[in-house]
Amino acid sequence: MASTTTTISLRKETKEMLRKIGSKDQTYDEVIRELIEKASIKEMDARWNRILEDEEFIPLDEL
Repeated sequence: MASTTTTISLRKETKEMLRKIGSKDQTYDEVIRELIEKASIKEMDARWNRILEDEEFIPLDEL
């Protein structure tokens, strides 16, 4: 299946920020996807840290 594209509106400042974040050969799509991936990893890490802080764990040998 062919990939489709869409147009999104950005302020000029936002476009400039994306340009600065990305490397020379990256497209804006690649930069945005990389940012989303990093945000997802950061969110998952924060969730695991909350679980480790808030939950009570029972060692497997005590089950």
